Amino acid sequence: MPTAAIIIPHYEDAARLARCLTALAPQLAAHVGEIEVVVVDNGSRPGFADGLPALPGLRLLLEPRKGAAEARNRGITETTAERLFFLDCDCVPAPDWLDTALALSDSADLVGGQVVVFDETPGPRSGAQAFEAVFAFDNRAYVQAKGFSVTANLLARREVYRRIGGFHAGLSEDKDWCHRATAAGFRLTYEDGMQVSHPSRGDWDALARKWRRLTVETFGLRPITSRSRLIWALRAGVVAASILPHGVRVLTAATLTGTEKGRGLATLARLRLTRAGWMLRQALTGRAGL
Repeated sequence: MPTAAIIIPHYEDAARLARCLTALAPQLAAHVGEIEVVVVDNGSRPGFADGLPALPGLRLLLEPRKGAAEARNRGITETTAERLFFLDCDCVPAPDWLDTALALSDSADLVGGQVVVFDETPGPRSGAQAFEAVFAFDNRAYVQAKGFSVTANLLARREVYRRIGGFHAGLSEDKDWCHRATAAGFRLTYEDGMQVSHPSRGDWDALARKWRRLTVETFGLRPITSRSRLIWALRAGVVAASILPHGVRVLTAATLTGTEKGRGLATLARLRLTRAGWMLRQALTGRAGL
């Protein structure tokens, strides 16, 4: 019986999934029978799995309900493992990720790890890539200051699921799930040595889709009342005003060239103003959808 399950949601991203599984393959060799890899597909085109590497303990499941939350819930229910390791299909786990995860899995109820951003195309970076190089996936701050870890690199004991249930679709599911867990008394910690790499969004359309989804999901985390709508409208103003202090971070980023800083600054301003507009629309209508 596997003692740990690596749960990976997937939809129409077979090349990146293959890259993720290829990085896991040598790590699994020493744990045959102990670890299973549960890939839960959300209805990709037929044949997507033809090029996937053959891994010991690999299971492919289909979850017809759309969304990573539903896929992760299906993965949890389809395994009896007491240790649940969550990855995203586009992530590349470090060579020691699994051994680190196994060593940590009994030290806390939930453990979030480091997420490093990398570019899939040669430089210079686009505006979206430059923005993500500065701002994407600060999981240490998410865990220590905001009380949640992204599910791109998260460990949890099954007892958490037994007590609080699964992920809620339509919300910012990682934030909601971790907040429910800590409210129930479970402990969330951060471990820098448990590392995965995540590709940056390559262009404006990909970046906007990400933040549009997050804006919709975050609005739904709290009951919608007149007070919450007012607070959301005020937060929209804060988002727009953040262009100035965060612009300094872009301009002083040591990893960006001069051209990349200019592109990143333009993308920062465009994104924050766009988000502020979305948030004001939500506050005025009381509806999360955009």
